[in-house]
Amino acid sequence: MRITLDELRRTQDTVIDLLEILSLEGQHYMARLSIDGQLFLLSDKSGSTSLFRSAWQIQDTLAAFAIRETQVVHASAYHEMVGMAPAQIEPLRIRVQRQKT
Repeated sequence: MRITLDELRRTQDTVIDLLEILSLEGQHYMARLSIDGQLFLLSDKSGSTSLFRSAWQIQDTLAAFAIRETQVVHASAYHEMVGMAPAQIEPLRIRVQRQKT
């Protein structure tokens, strides 16, 4: 599902359980939000995925919201790059922030 910043602002007391900053090719990043067990892609008003130039830009954009945990997620095509058969490899996850519970 998709959600815009305006939609996030309209919901009262929204808590983002997990902000995943997805690293894409071409030095772009997108935000995937887990809210009450549902996943949302941060999008613009026209329904296109919002792209950012850095992880910091995403964090600055969402700074007004309560975020329990933030992770940078980077999928790797290393196997294919070195001539090995493609394999299902879990993406690298780097915890940037996490609230104490």
